[in-house]
Amino acid sequence: MSEMDYNQARFNMVEQQVRPWDVLDPRVLNVIGNIPRELFTPESCKNLAYADTSIPLGVFQDHESHMMNPVVEGRLLQALRLSDDDVVLEIGTGSGYLTACLASLARHVDSVDIDPAMTTMAEKNLAKLEISNVNLSTGDASSGWDQKQFYDAIAITGSMQRIPEFYKKALKNGGRLFVITGDAPVMKAQLVTRLSKTEWVVDDLFETCIDPLINAEKPSEFVF
Repeated sequence: MSEMDYNQARFNMVEQQVRPWDVLDPRVLNVIGNIPRELFTPESCKNLAYADTSIPLGVFQDHESHMMNPVVEGRLLQALRLSDDDVVLEIGTGSGYLTACLASLARHVDSVDIDPAMTTMAEKNLAKLEISNVNLSTGDASSGWDQKQFYDAIAITGSMQRIPEFYKKALKNGGRLFVITGDAPVMKAQLVTRLSKTEWVVDDLFETCIDPLINAEKPSEFVF
């Protein structure tokens, strides 16, 4: 595809997929409409960069990783209500596309991925767009990540069985956590907002299905 074709495909993605899925925040639509998603897509899948599908990124510890569908990325970005001053934590960097979107909406992003190949890929991809307000790390953040004590917003890009207490407590007052919980084929996207030192409110947003976060806690199984 030519650059003109990609630009048209990006426009179509926003107008035909993202906006009809109730993503109406103009800042979010502007970012999605301007960041070239094809730069974050493996060479073999570039023709799918703007399709309504999850795109395979690679395998780590027998787990295959995918880019989220564009509509889920749009709803995530809108739900977090990011401002120019926000500091964000992203769990699961992947190819760096969502990282780039978060960085365009916030002041700074700390992003961590368990797969060193993903960290390297994301670093190269972000450099293409000269995005510099991101700090990338490699590590297992399935049960916590204490790079900073508190964050304005946290995005967890792999599903978990339940809302993680550690990340609820890592929110500043007024901070927002996006997480997808449950089991395939139907999972629940949820937004946790911290009201005070001891209070949080949880909003159920929509149903979807994404890859589980590697090493995320699994519920104990009953043995009869």
